[in-house]
Amino acid sequence: MAEVHKEITKHSNRQHEIVKRFLHLEEKREQAIDEAVMLCEKGLHFSVQTINEITKEMNELARTTGIVPQRKYVTKEMVKEYVSRKQS
Repeated sequence: MAEVHKEITKHSNRQHEIVKRFLHLEEKREQAIDEAVMLCEKGLHFSVQTINEITKEMNELARTTGIVPQRKYVTKEMVKEYVSRKQS
């Protein structure tokens, strides 16, 4: 019976680490989005490359584990549209 508990604990710990990794990536992604929005609001050049690199990593984690959700890739047009709606 102790072996079953050990395996359940091990499985639970793995899932917890996956969720922690996802939340860390989510925070980094949100920061990158905020930066792109800020630059766009100021009329400065911005890129979505960092956002989408993080998104790719998140989606790979989602695909391989099935535990966390996937995220959409972001385009420059999406950022511009968001800023436009925000300013209206």
